[in-house]
Amino acid sequence: MTRARETLIDLEQTTYYHCIARCVRRAFLCGEDHVTGKSFEHRKAWVTDRLDYLAKTFAIDITSYAIMSNHYHLVLRVDVDKANDWSEANVVRRWKRVCKVPLIVEKYLKGNATKGLAIMAQELIEKWRARLTDISWFMRLLNEHLARKANKEDNCTGRFWEGRFKSQALLDEAAVLTAMAYVDLNPIRANTAKTPESSEYTSIQQRIKQHQNKPVDNKVKLLNLTQQNTNNHRHGFQFSKQDYFELVETSGRIIRDDKRGFIDNNLPPILERLNLEPHGFIQLMKRKDDIAGLKAIGSPSALTHFIESAEQKFIKGIGLSRRLYV
Repeated sequence: MTRARETLIDLEQTTYYHCIARCVRRAFLCGEDHVTGKSFEHRKAWVTDRLDYLAKTFAIDITSYAIMSNHYHLVLRVDVDKANDWSEANVVRRWKRVCKVPLIVEKYLKGNATKGLAIMAQELIEKWRARLTDISWFMRLLNEHLARKANKEDNCTGRFWEGRFKSQALLDEAAVLTAMAYVDLNPIRANTAKTPESSEYTSIQQRIKQHQNKPVDNKVKLLNLTQQNTNNHRHGFQFSKQDYFELVETSGRIIRDDKRGFIDNNLPPILERLNLEPHGFIQLMKRKDDIAGLKAIGSPSALTHFIESAEQKFIKGIGLSRRLYV
């Protein structure tokens, strides 16, 4: 049974979410149509350009992304505190980048509005502030933009996406890492890339190039993994870029044997630091069924709390969680 989006996205539970959007039927977001021979690869730049634009507009950080032939994956973090610190003028400036702004708001900012109009303008600004932390609005403004461009290029009308985007709550830091690695390994799993550094239009390739001070085409504004160090995954991570590269590389080796690993031998393994059971993690990466089908990922205790808050009796993934976490 379909559940309302607001029951699936609860910022009190977590600020991190894995989102997936897929094209309808045989529509191509990117890639090459082997039936007609037409290439849609140029559309990948549409996605990254729009992602970068929205990431610089919303108080929503992009943690990882992967652009595939008929779908894409995102791991997003909502930063409500940042949005609350914005001035009214900053909120209006940002909202104006994606939607039209009524004249009364412009008058209010210039001090030319009556008391009644000022109250209306303030209410609108606060509504926009909330929308700038809303994943549904972020995804709406991304997907509508891409659908319009694709339909115009294909000279057609109608639905481009198969339906609403799917969202998956990431309840702790280990869950965030699992989803990030899963997203970044999509091209390797699809056998369209051999290594993380050759995985085009993924956050892992972008991070590696930036780490090596190499030029990056179609760059997306990404959350800095080392920007903050806290014990609360709502606000930051406790691992470095090198740690993450090692995690993705090690996970990729489960599928392919032609990967190069790099990590300081003096540092403890990231799986150990996150209290993840290595065998369980390997089994997760070997799963034939897609973890994207789970509504949430996290430790058994985090999932139990999530079930209670969502007023559900059961959620798929409890057994996997018990095998994955020590």
